[in-house]
Amino acid sequence: MTALPLTVTRVQALTPQVKLFRFEAATPLPLFSGGAHIVVEMPDGDVLRRNSYSLISDPHDPSGYEIAVRLDPQGRGGSRFLHEKVREGDRLRVSMPANLFAIDPRAKRHLLIAGGIGITPFLAQIRQLDRLNLDWALHYAAPSRKEAAALGLLPRSSRISLHFSDEGNRMDLATLLDGQPAGTHVFCCGPEGLITAVEATAARLGWPQSHLHSEAFAAPPPGAAFSVTLGRSGRTLTVGPHQSLLEAIEAADVPIDWSCRGGACGRCETAVRACHGRILHHDHWLSEDERAAQTKIMPCMSRFLGEDLTLDL
Repeated sequence: MTALPLTVTRVQALTPQVKLFRFEAATPLPLFSGGAHIVVEMPDGDVLRRNSYSLISDPHDPSGYEIAVRLDPQGRGGSRFLHEKVREGDRLRVSMPANLFAIDPRAKRHLLIAGGIGITPFLAQIRQLDRLNLDWALHYAAPSRKEAAALGLLPRSSRISLHFSDEGNRMDLATLLDGQPAGTHVFCCGPEGLITAVEATAARLGWPQSHLHSEAFAAPPPGAAFSVTLGRSGRTLTVGPHQSLLEAIEAADVPIDWSCRGGACGRCETAVRACHGRILHHDHWLSEDERAAQTKIMPCMSRFLGEDLTLDL
């Protein structure tokens, strides 16, 4: 994937756990659409980390890209690198924007549901929706105002409803989803529990599946180290406990396509030549039948338990 060398021009604390990072170049940057993300490359010692982050800046502003990153002390290291090591003036390589969570201009209304740091893609989406004069409403849930990272970045609008647990106004999904105008599309981003609850509530109320959209950038889960054989060369690689299969393949300088690195886009889908064991699927791409067949794997998220895993690489 093409990467742009950009300069960090602003690092701003939004909350004690969330920081805003702005990247700029000497020339105008490519425009993007609301809901797009970039992949930030982070050279952290011997490890090159690549993490996806939603763009929160104006999609029609070519002067820079902005992201908001929540610190995860128990994570794999990407958020710690940005929070602890990145300073204004540093240069990092950033991918071209890609979008797996685009608005749908055919929708009569966009109902946006955000939980916690999941507010990030909607900051750009609402700018695009306003520019296109499309109907929308945003419901933003967080434990408290102090922990609502985007509170100061949101416009003043009657279309925005805030739900803070410590103030007793938790989001009522059944009431929210019931009675929406025909043609409404729901977009949800946040914790897996929120996305699951929205999907279950919508299904119970008879919403068409095609009108439900969600996004969750999941980190590759840790696990026991395992070996994998690359069928085209016969090479055997070892995937470490805190390393993804995709990262191990990249470290071996084997070409492989990717985009989101979170099991949602399907770009890194790889055929399995042999599997004597069990693939641990953690992606959002493969169907249940495809997972059970164990003939495909998403290297960005999946792990393996067993004697032999051979890939068509």
